[in-house]
Amino acid sequence: MRSKLYRFKLISSASLIIALVMCLSSCSWIYFEGLPAPDTYKISRDQYQERLEGFWLGQNIANWTGLITEMDKVGTPQTMPFYTDSDWGTRDQVAMWGEYVPHATHIDFYLQSPEIPWGADDDTDIEYMYLHLHHSLETSKLSAKQIQQGWLTHIYSEEDAPLYKKFADSAPQKENFLWESNQQARILMEQGVLPPHTSDPVNNIKYSSIDAQLTTEIFGLMAPGRPDIALDIAYLPITATARYDAQWIAEFYVVMHSLAAEVDSDKSLKQQTQWLAEQASQQLPVGSTSAAVYRFVKDHYQNNPDKSDWESTRDAIYKRYQLDINDGYQYSQPFDAVINFAASLVSLFYGEGDIVRTIQIGTLVGWDSDNPTATWGGLMGFILGHQDVKTAFNITAVSDTYWIHRTRRNFPDLTPNRPGENSFYGMAQMGLDVIDRLIIERAGGSYDADNGYWIFANKPY
Repeated sequence: MRSKLYRFKLISSASLIIALVMCLSSCSWIYFEGLPAPDTYKISRDQYQERLEGFWLGQNIANWTGLITEMDKVGTPQTMPFYTDSDWGTRDQVAMWGEYVPHATHIDFYLQSPEIPWGADDDTDIEYMYLHLHHSLETSKLSAKQIQQGWLTHIYSEEDAPLYKKFADSAPQKENFLWESNQQARILMEQGVLPPHTSDPVNNIKYSSIDAQLTTEIFGLMAPGRPDIALDIAYLPITATARYDAQWIAEFYVVMHSLAAEVDSDKSLKQQTQWLAEQASQQLPVGSTSAAVYRFVKDHYQNNPDKSDWESTRDAIYKRYQLDINDGYQYSQPFDAVINFAASLVSLFYGEGDIVRTIQIGTLVGWDSDNPTATWGGLMGFILGHQDVKTAFNITAVSDTYWIHRTRRNFPDLTPNRPGENSFYGMAQMGLDVIDRLIIERAGGSYDADNGYWIFANKPY
């Protein structure tokens, strides 16, 4: 069932025939007043603005909450037992690399005060870069060369990165905020290698890492209701760093974000998010590890009579995929795309559409905990919209500005009288401008400026 906010019933063939018979002499095509022609659908541009702001707010709340426990628990329960619900609100424990986070001492939701911008992190900054490139280059699809130039322009290398002090009393060190496959792709791009060759296993041994999962969800939002187009424009950004299961998992998230404009608003948030997941799972190749992981986690959740006991599913993932070799996957490191996909699905299913509970579970579940939280915080923030995200967290005031230069470089300051370089409102406006172009160039649609609606061609999927 289509969303009542966005979808309009198409005229049935019977009613169309009757209408044609009644006034064939004066009409070449009949449809109810205010409705687009058959096989199209409409989306309110103003409502999409509010939802994009919700995406950025939800993603930043979730990102900085998940960072508190990032790599605290990576599957060594004898020495570092996994977190459970009872750990919420307690002191944060040290991460696998022997450090704490500088922004929080306890495991709790992190909400940035209005006068301080949200700091960029790798879960948001490369998405911001891709949005900026689409907007500034006035294109609905980036070329491999444009992606390479964007990376080299906006992402520091290890050599030219500025000095960064993690704590007030720590020694400054160079930090370009790139890891795993992203780092290798940046090195290859500097050598003149272009996507998708930057993720070729011959060139990049990190191709199965988590990186693409956290940098490309936004392409789904650029093509609302059109996952075919979203996957097309996301192909090179995804394959800049990912191949095989890592690529397919990233595509899973892109499809979910694209179809988020299609969810039935009459359904519960649990039904909406689980419908999105099931639709996106059809993108996972039959027989692939990622498809098997999706089915295992979903089945474990569905067969669990206690839907508050997410820990049992997490523990089953640890045994099946980290201790043992199953479904073609052999665990390598806590940055693997597959183990983090499994962990991500735990918070999605057991969170049951509640953004607060989903982020809480994602923060506690283990491994690279800021990635799944950021993904679901952004998706559910989009579904809710900016105001409803604040309502969900029971807050009236929270930061709505973004400091991209914390991690990246060479972006214009679009909020010169405020801290940071952009606002969520401005970032949403950039997204709307990109979609304005995309619906004409790639979706066979149009923008009804008088009434504030995009009209999309509805391609079956």
